Amino acid sequence: MILHYKCPGCGSDMSFDAESGDLSCEACGRHENIENYPEELKSLRFSEDEAKEYHCENCGAELITDAETAATHCGFCGAGVVIADRLSGNLAPAKVIPFSISKEQAITAFQKWCRKGLLTPKGFLNGDRIKSMTGLYVPFWLYDLNSKVQVKATGTRVRTYTQGDYIYTETKYYDVFRDINLDYVKIPVDASEKMNDEFMDKLEPYPYDQLKDFKTPYLAGYLAEKYNYSDEELFPRAKDKIDGYIESYIQSTLSGYHSIRITDQQIDIKNRKSDYVLLPVWLVSYDYNHSNYLFAMNGQTGKVVGKPPISKGKVASWFSGIALGTFFALKCVAYFMGGGFW
Repeated sequence: MILHYKCPGCGSDMSFDAESGDLSCEACGRHENIENYPEELKSLRFSEDEAKEYHCENCGAELITDAETAATHCGFCGAGVVIADRLSGNLAPAKVIPFSISKEQAITAFQKWCRKGLLTPKGFLNGDRIKSMTGLYVPFWLYDLNSKVQVKATGTRVRTYTQGDYIYTETKYYDVFRDINLDYVKIPVDASEKMNDEFMDKLEPYPYDQLKDFKTPYLAGYLAEKYNYSDEELFPRAKDKIDGYIESYIQSTLSGYHSIRITDQQIDIKNRKSDYVLLPVWLVSYDYNHSNYLFAMNGQTGKVVGKPPISKGKVASWFSGIALGTFFALKCVAYFMGGGFW
């Protein structure tokens, strides 16, 4: 089943407008509040995991998509379409954070970010090098995790004092026990096989106060994917993401000792809740010196991640500047200490 959103005023295609948060018609300028739209997916059945052919109700063309595509564009008329049966049943997201940065704003923000690269080649931003700027809703699981921690340790406190002609060192040993209960909410893990996990992790954090109940009109005019991995399959990654925080908290409770030796530590992490959500990402394909560079931008905050090209000449100049500065500093020290001339 293909969903199109037609303008009630002129009949043209409508798409989600990141600046207003409404469905917008470019032809007549009409806006429609998405919250007023009924839920379309409740009666739809779960779809099969395979490529399918769909009929574009706008122009009659046949759309062929892979199993992961949940929203796309018609290659013939350009209409934004939502593949409803890819978003139904247990494939229906619970929440979505809509785009708040338009394509034009994303291009401007990306170019501004590139200019901050002190070691990027001078011609990196010359000309129109952006090959594509694609708005994509990436599937994520948001986990609410609970960790129960028990720690046994031996702590020492050392006191040094003088008595008569002697210096004494007194060491006291303490049995230390900690029983800790920690809750972590909305731990994100991307559930797309195609997306780079490192990129997605670095795009965090998202403003989770902007989560909205999922409605398909938010996807109109953008691309979207359904998840490839279940919350059970990605649970180990969610646990890995909080391991460092748990260890840091444990250490914070063991202060006040000169030394601490942990003799036993038990950590039990449970998944209290996991929600399937869609989060907004701008994917930027950039061409420079016959090579393609891929960047990602948080569609809500504008944060950019990626690895731009590095100018060998600028790197050499930078290191030369450091070496020259160090040499100059050493000469100054020699001059003032020795009282001589250069």
